[in-house]
Amino acid sequence: MTAKTARVNHPLMKLLRSLLPMLCAGLAVASVRATTVIPPTFDQLVSEAELIFEGTVTDGRSQWTGEGAERHIVTYVTFNIEDAIKGAPGKSYTIRMLGGTVDGQTMEVTDTPKFKMGDRDILFVEHNGSQFVPLVGIMHGRFHVQTDAGGRDIVTKDNGASLADVGKLGQDEKAAIAGPALSAADFKSAIRQRLSQLGK
Repeated sequence: MTAKTARVNHPLMKLLRSLLPMLCAGLAVASVRATTVIPPTFDQLVSEAELIFEGTVTDGRSQWTGEGAERHIVTYVTFNIEDAIKGAPGKSYTIRMLGGTVDGQTMEVTDTPKFKMGDRDILFVEHNGSQFVPLVGIMHGRFHVQTDAGGRDIVTKDNGASLADVGKLGQDEKAAIAGPALSAADFKSAIRQRLSQLGK
C-alpha cells in the first residue's frame, strides 16, 4: 500500500468524504434562504391570482406528509370567506403551505406568512396544493385587514406596514406604504376595478 493510498483510506478522510454532500446541500439551502422575493406589482397580483378573497382564519393544522427523504411538514389554514373578489372559493377555503410544527418539531420556511386564529386577510391565491406558499409573491400576496384607532378597517402588508398606494406596489415599496392607510373597502374596490379593466 502506498502512502498516497493510505491517506485516501484514512478514517478521517472517509468521514470528510461522507460529509461533503451534506455540506454542499447546506450551502444550497443557505442560498435559497437568502433569495429575495421580488414584490409583484398590483397588476401582477390581480392578474396572476386564481382566487382573491377576504376571509377570517378559522382553523390551522400541521401534519407530516411524504416518506423517507421526501418526508416534510405541511400546514393547512382554513378561512371563512367573507368576500369573494375573484373566483369562487365557496363559504370556506383551505390553503396548504410548506412548513409548520408537529409534536415539537418545527420546519420553517423563510418568508412564509404566519397565520393565527381570527386573522382577517385579503389573499391573492395561486397554485394551491402545488406551490410551497400558494400566494402570488409569497408574503406579498397576503394583506391584513385591521381596525385602526378610529374604528376604520385598514389594509396592512404582511410585515405590518400600512398600505397607502396600490399603484406603487412592486415599483416603489417605500412609496406604497407612505401616507394614510388605505381602507379595506377602497382596496377591494381597486381590485375589482382592475379586474373589470382586465376583463376578468
